[in-house]
Amino acid sequence: MSQRITLGPFNRVEGDLEVHLDIENNRVVSAQVNSPLYRGFEQMLLGKSPLDALVMVPRICGICSVSQSVASAGAIAALSGVKPPRNGELCRNLTLAAENLADHLSHFYLFFMPDFAREHYRFLSGHDVIAQRFMAVKGSAVNDVLPARAEFLHLMGYLAGKWPHTLSVQPGGSTRPLQAQEILRMQLILANFRRFLERTLLGCPLEVFSALDSEQALESYWKSDERLHDRADFKHFLWLSEQLDLSGKGRAYDRLLSFGAYALDNQNEFTRGIWLPGSGYQKLEISAIQEEISHSWLIGDISRSPAKGQTQPVAEKEGAYSWCKAPRLAGMVMETGAFARQVIDGHPLAENLMNNSGNNVRNRVVGRMLELARVVPLMQSWLQQIDTQAPFHHDIELPDGDGIGLTEAARGSLGHWISVRKGKLTNYQIIAPTTWNFSPRDSQLQPGPLEKALQGVNLNDDPQHIMIQHIVRSFDPCMVCTVH
Repeated sequence: MSQRITLGPFNRVEGDLEVHLDIENNRVVSAQVNSPLYRGFEQMLLGKSPLDALVMVPRICGICSVSQSVASAGAIAALSGVKPPRNGELCRNLTLAAENLADHLSHFYLFFMPDFAREHYRFLSGHDVIAQRFMAVKGSAVNDVLPARAEFLHLMGYLAGKWPHTLSVQPGGSTRPLQAQEILRMQLILANFRRFLERTLLGCPLEVFSALDSEQALESYWKSDERLHDRADFKHFLWLSEQLDLSGKGRAYDRLLSFGAYALDNQNEFTRGIWLPGSGYQKLEISAIQEEISHSWLIGDISRSPAKGQTQPVAEKEGAYSWCKAPRLAGMVMETGAFARQVIDGHPLAENLMNNSGNNVRNRVVGRMLELARVVPLMQSWLQQIDTQAPFHHDIELPDGDGIGLTEAARGSLGHWISVRKGKLTNYQIIAPTTWNFSPRDSQLQPGPLEKALQGVNLNDDPQHIMIQHIVRSFDPCMVCTVH
């Protein structure tokens, strides 16, 4: 028996999302992912001064606005030829890292884990413990994580003046110079945040978690606490993952993409590149990125480079089912995100998990935990390197030309492509992480990553579609960033 069902809107997802599922014999055989909200930011920017983009693009999103600022500032910096002073690079990295880590924390505790507290999982022997800890709004974890997150985000006041929608991130560096006493306060904030991660989330020193190098080591880590009540919060997730076989759910193409993150002195802290099955790490050719719109409610059907892209909406178009474009790399569907960053950066645990089981629900969450463990010590190091007597910002001049700004948001690879003629923006194209991950089919009818990951889900075991929601949320979608 064949049928089509539509799921949506989804709660605990940033923005609007619909998923259409074709079902045969109670198994998903095909999925179509619809981003139903058109934003129009790319069209708004045409004819504006390039510096106006620094005001407008952070408004694309309220939870990952800094990443939009970093990408836009990077594109303008590339156009102008300016290189920020070292202090400016350090502050940019600290600001972006603060936002990314806060997003990882919010996703784990507030968006992802509450699904496991549902009555559907009453059959699990430890369900009462999980429900008491992670139930939405009422769980005890909320009282722990919200104060920790709030204190951590005080960093934004020192680094950016405000959050979201800061103007401190500029092509020439940072307009918010730091004083010695502010650096001391930020070090205290980071020390407290590290303590929360080590005691409550991971249950071990960050360096110990970062040193895990294999699936066997990961298993030994979480099974070291025999009593469920004594386990740190991430160990609860790994226990659930084993019970529900989350390492066997939500696998897509296993082709990964990262633009590289946290550049300092012309070197990315996390490597830029791609990962392909059977080949492993490969260099990334930016020129190979194309945007397909054959199944998008946009005028035209020609695949274009973002540098030459167009975003002209059309209300009706045969075969279209989403406002989202379909970005491809040399015709390949790519997935991006924290786990992709860690695999491409060559972290031993991420590589081992990728080789063993590909990119799946469990591994995407592991990638976020690795970033929390690895980036906090980096932030502490960056703070120590700031020289309060040195410049934080260089002035710039804006010639006509083209620029590309690439960065890594919490959810993955983010790129801004700009063209300036006679001092005005003549083109502005944005590819966000969720544009990659939640893209529709392309002209070759290749499903996007989420569409592929949903294929094969057995609804006999999932009458309430909870596994569908686990898979969707494992990508941590930000739908308001997806369509412009």
